[in-house]
Amino acid sequence: MQVIESRKPEDTFALGKQLGERASSGDIFLLEGDLGVGKTVFTQGFAAGLGILEPVSSPTFTIVQEYEEGRLPFYHFDVYRIGDVEEMEEIGYEDYFYGEGVCLIEWANLIEEILPETACKIKIEKDLKQGFDYRRIIVEGENK
Repeated sequence: MQVIESRKPEDTFALGKQLGERASSGDIFLLEGDLGVGKTVFTQGFAAGLGILEPVSSPTFTIVQEYEEGRLPFYHFDVYRIGDVEEMEEIGYEDYFYGEGVCLIEWANLIEEILPETACKIKIEKDLKQGFDYRRIIVEGENK
């Protein structure tokens, strides 16, 4: 387990970029954190680390957003609105999870029963006592 302190959004972006640069085909990252904690900033950095130049935003209304132009295909999931794991089966999650790309899944706790144990867990937490932009980022199970 690694604990990283982010003092500004640029730090969160940089950590995401670093993990994206080290990501390998088949890796799955689970991103946890409350609304407004910086998950999108982290994800934008992660995509940059994969060499993706197009704008990255949360796929809240589409469940998964696909980015193909980086060094690996990148599949960004936001399962916040998933009502049932069967919805994941309908979109063919196994093709994404066990394919050639890299998956980053926001709100992954809602689909725990289908997640591989080898996934890297990333939790972003605020601590307003440390300042408005402060984030504690906990990385567990990184397979690097």
